[in-house]
Amino acid sequence: MKELLRTTDPTVIAFATVLLEGEGIAAFPLDVHMSVLDGSLGILPRRLMVADQDHFRATAILRDNGIVASP
Repeated sequence: MKELLRTTDPTVIAFATVLLEGEGIAAFPLDVHMSVLDGSLGILPRRLMVADQDHFRATAILRDNGIVASP
């Protein structure tokens, strides 16, 4: 698994997940329940992971839709 995206904006995670699933790429959100630790302030970033073999294509899909993937 490789990290594709890291953000504090849950709408970006949701949008990216839908884009990737539409292209047949499974995406796995991590750190979803971290809001318990930060008091629901949204200061801790959430990550979106994809399989190693899908990372290059997933990065291109996000870039084409205006989402900057993690380096």
